[in-house]
Amino acid sequence: MNLAIVLLNWNGEILLKKFLPTLVNRSSKSKIYIIDNGSTDGSIQYVQNNFKNINCILLNKNYGFSTGYNLGLKNIKADLYCLINTDVEVTENWIQPVLNRFKSDINVKIAQPKLLDFNNKKYFEYSGAAGGYIDSYGYTFCRGRIFSTIERDNNQYNESVELFWASGACMFIRSEVWNDLNGFDDDLFAHFEEIDLCWRAFNKGYKTYFISESKVFHVGAASIKISTFKWYLNFRNSLIVLLKNLPQKDIIKILLVRIVLDIIAAYRFLFLGKIKLFFAIFKAHIYFLKNFKKHYKKRVVIKPNGKYWKVKSIVWEYFVNRNKFFTKLLQ
Repeated sequence: MNLAIVLLNWNGEILLKKFLPTLVNRSSKSKIYIIDNGSTDGSIQYVQNNFKNINCILLNKNYGFSTGYNLGLKNIKADLYCLINTDVEVTENWIQPVLNRFKSDINVKIAQPKLLDFNNKKYFEYSGAAGGYIDSYGYTFCRGRIFSTIERDNNQYNESVELFWASGACMFIRSEVWNDLNGFDDDLFAHFEEIDLCWRAFNKGYKTYFISESKVFHVGAASIKISTFKWYLNFRNSLIVLLKNLPQKDIIKILLVRIVLDIIAAYRFLFLGKIKLFFAIFKAHIYFLKNFKKHYKKRVVIKPNGKYWKVKSIVWEYFVNRNKFFTKLLQ
């Protein structure tokens, strides 16, 4: 099986110097590609001067996470893609368990390894932990991370189970599935793009899995430093993803509840004096309403394919029932 390891870079010289040598040393049998989003620092010069076997695909500007990958992957031929962030440290033998699973099980179409925190290596990492799920209102959570509660890795999630979404920090996907789904949604720019991709995959009957035998360490929050913009993208994109992927019968009901919950969150930020976050949520909803028809047209015929959500409301479970660990949700 031909694996292409693909990093998306934008002014990431510091991160590349820190993590790329380890990636190269521990991925010797796989081709590595860097898609560069029009960097203006010395990152590409660093790669070209020090890693002659890495293929650099140069884009003319910062297209964001979604479009950057979409454009770059058009130039890469492989059976399997690994999309990995520049702030990820891989471990010894991180690839082989993944390849073994993809080779032995044709039902595995998308997968992620165990994501641990680079700065606190005994704990799961926020963006993916041991694999992701959503509730009926589109709020995300992970095995090992619900909202701000992050669990210590005590091997409690070592079984390789089916997921709803795999983290974009380190995601493996068959190229044929990537092409069938037409990659990420360009309009999302960054954030929630992997959840949208995996939901579209779910709606087509493709399965996503967690592969516990593979482990990486993720810094997290290293690419987008403007917190208000991150909050804006999170709230905006989550609404778009719901609109695109929800079963037809649930669209109005779920979106109305979600909008109300977002408004409550916005006013909570206002009460706490976080005015910029309040306006970020407000701006996200204005965009969503103005572009409702545009994103609604992206819907495809969705066949019933089982229940997409793991729990009805993770907000209720976490804040009311005080279930802050994934294992508690299933009791």
